[in-house]
Amino acid sequence: MVTPIIQWEWSRFNELTADDLYGVVQLREAVFIVEQNCPYPDADGRDPNAWHLLGWVQGSSGRKLVAYARIFEPGVRYREGSIGRIATAPDVRGTGLGKTLMAEALRRIESLAPGQVIKIAAQRRLENFYLGFGFKTISPPYEEDGIIHVDMLR
Repeated sequence: MVTPIIQWEWSRFNELTADDLYGVVQLREAVFIVEQNCPYPDADGRDPNAWHLLGWVQGSSGRKLVAYARIFEPGVRYREGSIGRIATAPDVRGTGLGKTLMAEALRRIESLAPGQVIKIAAQRRLENFYLGFGFKTISPPYEEDGIIHVDMLR
């Protein structure tokens, strides 16, 4: 599969349109709640304090959100800057879009906090993926919302 052409949008919560927000909720629900069978509180109150990275593709039926990450500046979620809710739509998996999304998220957080440490709470099954971006595991595995995670720093 070929990596789709992505139109990236970078917004604060109050800048998201209703359609943008619907796309975010739809993608996060499809990936984290339905696909991973994990009933968790997605509306955790953190979205208003985050930056939102949205990756859209244009198709015959309009634009579709296929990549998303939520980014926090240092001191907002953790002492460090943070990237979370990293998701790609199931129909674009295997195209390299996950790596493209992570590289773009790292570029964006670096623009907010140059040279600062970045912390993620990674699903354990994706630990090697994040190791490939220079993250190092700093915690033993722990359960969060029924899924094993590890904390990682870069």
